[in-house]
Amino acid sequence: MVLQHLFHSGPRSRADLARATGLTRVTVSDLVSSLLAEGLVSELGVRAEARVGKPATLVGLRTDAFSIVAVDLADDERMHGAVLELSGTVLERRSALVQGLTGEAAVAALLDLCRDLVAASPLPVLGVGVGSPGVITPDGCVVQAPNRGWYDLPLAATLTAELARPVHVANDANTAALGEFTYGEASGGGLMVLTVGGGVGAGIVLDGALVHGDSHAAGEIGHVTAVDERDDVDGAPLGRPAPCACGRTGCLETVLSVPAIRRRVEGLAPGDAAVALAQVGRRLGIVLAPVVSALNLPEVVLRGPRELLDGPLREAALAALRERTMPVISGTVQLRMTSLGEDGALSGAAVLVLSGQLGVT
Repeated sequence: MVLQHLFHSGPRSRADLARATGLTRVTVSDLVSSLLAEGLVSELGVRAEARVGKPATLVGLRTDAFSIVAVDLADDERMHGAVLELSGTVLERRSALVQGLTGEAAVAALLDLCRDLVAASPLPVLGVGVGSPGVITPDGCVVQAPNRGWYDLPLAATLTAELARPVHVANDANTAALGEFTYGEASGGGLMVLTVGGGVGAGIVLDGALVHGDSHAAGEIGHVTAVDERDDVDGAPLGRPAPCACGRTGCLETVLSVPAIRRRVEGLAPGDAAVALAQVGRRLGIVLAPVVSALNLPEVVLRGPRELLDGPLREAALAALRERTMPVISGTVQLRMTSLGEDGALSGAAVLVLSGQLGVT
């Protein structure tokens, strides 16, 4: 509680912390002493006050005392990693090719990237956070990630044993949602972050908490059937349903993933490409509408290649979304690009470590 307050509100006195947390001053004093000994906080001097009495000493979180290694596996071609301060400032970046790697080979490549990042850190590493495609349990076991060829893989435990550091693993779309909520421009009323890469997934935050679902599969919108044999909605045919890595056909991922979009617009003139992108966007809006309505989400955030998503695709998706929701929802719902750029999932992976090691979200 103390660390969360310092992280979100900045330096405070011990008395401020006691009032904000509801803890006694003695308890807060003991906690601050322990945090000072661990090097997680520091005393920043006295606060200038007009009132009579001993001025209060401010305590602040040492965001530059430790680093976090964060890795994003959403890209279909490369793994992206970074070393960040606790404040989210990026200190170092690394990437590694992953195209075509699956199973144990993909794990080995991830492990090499993590080792490289740990070695590059100029500060003691607090932990490692990984955002991965697929259905992932709270303890970091990948139940299934078809695009990576991972099934029942204890990824967090494997990396922890190899790196000798705490490792936290979560779905990449969920980490992107955490990053947007903690470091981005989220309104605070709830949001969905839709990650478009080699696959398609969503992370949902409601009332400040990440939605996991009964089988840890909340947000698996990429495997909702979006195209079937009879498909010709609103005069915008998307062609025959394509096979998906999950074993079914016509999933949203077969239309909206980055490889699928690139195949659709490849070789087209600019005007025809815009029409093709709008067709995909309209289908996305149709799929989003019931989710946004059921949860009354005020905003949906897109994360992926801006040149593909921001323009005809996003505009058509928003128009379809608003057409298919009641006015009290459609009048305020927003569909925007992420405010964190390519670092959304990296920031979210850092939040996994902040939460797992320090209790900060």
